[in-house]
Amino acid sequence: MASYARTSQDSRERDARGVRHQHRINERTAREHGCVVVATYTDNACSATKDDRDRPAFEQLLADLHRGHAFTAGPLAGVVAVADDRLYRRSEDFIRYMAALTSAPGRVYVDRDGLRDPYSKAGLLRGAESLREAVVEGRMRSRRVQDWHWSRAMDGLPHSGPRPFGWQEDRQTLHAVESGLVRKAIEDRIAGKPIGEVAREWCELGITGTRGGRPNPQTVAQVITAPRVCGFRANRGELLMDPETGEPLVGAWQAIVTPEEWTAACATFSAGSLYMHRGPLSPRLTGRKAGPKYLASGFLRCGAEVAGGGTCDQPMGGCKSTRSRKSPYNYICNGAAGRGCGRCAISGPLVEDAIARSLFPAHGRGKVRLPEPIRLRWHSGEMRFDEKRRVIASVFTSLVIRPGRKGCPAWDYSRVVPVWKWADRIRGAEPDA
Repeated sequence: MASYARTSQDSRERDARGVRHQHRINERTAREHGCVVVATYTDNACSATKDDRDRPAFEQLLADLHRGHAFTAGPLAGVVAVADDRLYRRSEDFIRYMAALTSAPGRVYVDRDGLRDPYSKAGLLRGAESLREAVVEGRMRSRRVQDWHWSRAMDGLPHSGPRPFGWQEDRQTLHAVESGLVRKAIEDRIAGKPIGEVAREWCELGITGTRGGRPNPQTVAQVITAPRVCGFRANRGELLMDPETGEPLVGAWQAIVTPEEWTAACATFSAGSLYMHRGPLSPRLTGRKAGPKYLASGFLRCGAEVAGGGTCDQPMGGCKSTRSRKSPYNYICNGAAGRGCGRCAISGPLVEDAIARSLFPAHGRGKVRLPEPIRLRWHSGEMRFDEKRRVIASVFTSLVIRPGRKGCPAWDYSRVVPVWKWADRIRGAEPDA
């Protein structure tokens, strides 16, 4: 049995409490109906309403159902979830899910209401009714939330999320230190200073964001181009105008700079970086959706030792290289923004070759044994980039990159250390070939 859990938003603590709670309920529900959960699929903080939101675990669940088994857990005889709307909220997803679930005979679907036969007319109609209810509920809730935020904005009230950088917890009174940094950053940007240099200065001062993250060029640009810095109020990426005067609506908080200074700071960025075209609710002017350029992007973690013990453990990103034909691109730990140590780099082709060796070890003697069709498609070049990333995500939690040795030009595959998913369920596995 496959257990699926999804939440639209994570808690403030970012502890994935909601999906853990759902999996616990799924385990209990499965036991009550004589089933055993052998694989879990989790989409934390992933919306199922919008068609431009990725749900990697849901896609992997469908792939495993069509294949007939999970990579390391064995055959799948059905799915258990807290409710239908955890699995689907759109008709396209409902059709794809039912096709995958019924691609083999004898499977069941279980939720808190009981056991359901997905092959019967009654089971299909019950699923369709759940879909209709989810669509109606999603539209009504979305409209209520949008209207609530718009009404608050028209009243000039601050947003209800985490406090904005530069203001105190009341979201109206200026923070003495942070507001000074924002003011100086705007002045420096107007004078021509690179935004990356501003981010480095903030990192050297030990500044962190309101959620604890270290500043980087993107977040600094968002801070200084936000209309709130000059007192203006925006909603869903657009400035709100006073219906009587036609002038921008002024919020009920202290401004850091004048509207003229804010406008001058915004003018130093390209159109795709302006405040009204950034964020998840407003597409950029370019119309392009950002995505990974390199196969292992998002999976690698720096394994270099840091002062005080432990490892850096920061993400490593890909970048082009002109120094070697064998390694036209590398993965590096970026220390420019103060997040990583900046002392670890590795050849991109080496990493991806090491990943392939772990996924498809010689003679099939490894921690996982993927189906032969997947191996053939991977090595033949038929498998698409996004499919390969889904395979990697289904097997590895991450891959730790150990620092290299000076004067050692040969490729050292032992530098790439996989962190396997379902490690507690892999028993008696042989070492990687």
